[in-house]
Amino acid sequence: MSLYQVPILVNGATHSAEQFRAMVQDLARGAEGITQGTDLKVTQLSTPGTSVQVGDGSGVVRGRVNAFQGTYSVRNQGAATVPIAATGGSGRSDMLILRVEDPQYEGTLNPAIDQVNYFQIISGVSASATTIPDGRTGIPLARIDIPASTSTITNAMIKDIRVIANPRRDSRLLTQSPATASTNITGSALSYSYFSTAAGWNITIPSWATTARVRVDIAGLRLTVNPFYGVARATFGASLTAQATTLDDNQSGTRRINTVIADTLTIPDNYRGTTQLLRAQGAGATGNTGTMNVDASTTFVAQVEFEEAAR
Repeated sequence: MSLYQVPILVNGATHSAEQFRAMVQDLARGAEGITQGTDLKVTQLSTPGTSVQVGDGSGVVRGRVNAFQGTYSVRNQGAATVPIAATGGSGRSDMLILRVEDPQYEGTLNPAIDQVNYFQIISGVSASATTIPDGRTGIPLARIDIPASTSTITNAMIKDIRVIANPRRDSRLLTQSPATASTNITGSALSYSYFSTAAGWNITIPSWATTARVRVDIAGLRLTVNPFYGVARATFGASLTAQATTLDDNQSGTRRINTVIADTLTIPDNYRGTTQLLRAQGAGATGNTGTMNVDASTTFVAQVEFEEAAR
């Protein structure tokens, strides 16, 4: 029979585990990995020793033995301790995975009494490995690169290789136009100033965000007097700065140009869940003899996309 007798869920019907796994696969959009950025993180013991610990969290694991196996939902509640064998005269890389061994498709475990999903060490993997090197069902969590003659595992040896199954994203599109002309930006000392009448945007950063892709377009940037040579950039909060864009128009008189500022910024831990100011600024560089400002004919457009990654 190619079609399941009943869909999920129908009163009075019996639904197989395989059918529920198919539903998990659909809901996960066919992806696998951890659920959120902090899930199932591998770290050293509080006092480093011969094991590592795996933190709380959940994930989805795609079955690899059978084309119709579906996807498993897995969860660890509380810290789990996983032993790591000591090395001898040479170093070794081990991979720690969350393994699923379903006796419907492989092995002889009894789900009534046995641990069908468990943490497993694959010993002796490549020193650059980030994926499971064979066809077993599981998701990789960490690679542990152990020096020779070592039994104590520290965070410096643990390479995080977790991947979020469906990372969250949040995109904002914002506009602003100054009501009046800003103070002229002049000089040649690469001393940055904000456009005094362009207040920027206060943006709330999601608690899960790890990166922000920031783009600021300035249309109708006003240059006057002599040729302008300088830069424009944007700041996000007190500590993040987007890469500067060079402005070199080699013209004179009053004219307008457009420019784009863009960068990918790493969100610090203390920024998550806070509101930070995104604002454009500019400066004249060595050789500049012109002036730059914005006015009521200038439009600022900002796009900020936050993304989640394992952390």
